[in-house]
Amino acid sequence: MQRSIQPDMFFGAKRDIFQKAEQLRLNLTNAEKILWEHINKNQLGCRFKSQHPIDIFIVDFYCHKYGLVIEIDGEIHFSRKEYDTGRTVEIEKYGLKVIRFTNMEIINDIENVISKIKEFLI
Repeated sequence: MQRSIQPDMFFGAKRDIFQKAEQLRLNLTNAEKILWEHINKNQLGCRFKSQHPIDIFIVDFYCHKYGLVIEIDGEIHFSRKEYDTGRTVEIEKYGLKVIRFTNMEIINDIENVISKIKEFLI
C-alpha cells in the first residue's frame, strides 16, 4: 500500500532515507523506547513521529505541528559534538527547533525530560 507523503514534513528526503528510517524504527535504543512510550499516541496533545526523515537526516522524534525535533544523544555523541552541532544548524535552517537529551537524562529523569518537551508545545 502506497501512503501519501506530505513533502513539507520531510523537506525533500529521498527514498533511501525513508528506508533507513524504517530500519531504525525497528531497532530503537532503550532510551528511545522509554521516551517513545511517553510521547506517542498524542499523549502530549500532538503527534510525534519516530525516526523521521528530514532532508538527508533522520531525527529521533519529530512533531510537525510545532516544528520540534527531539534528539537523544548516547555515548557516541560525546565524541562527535561538532557533527551534531552542524546537523542541528542544518535542520534549524528549515525553521525547526532541535532539543537534545542524553540517554541518561531519559533513563534517570524522564519526568523532567517530558516537562522540558512540554515547554516547547505551548
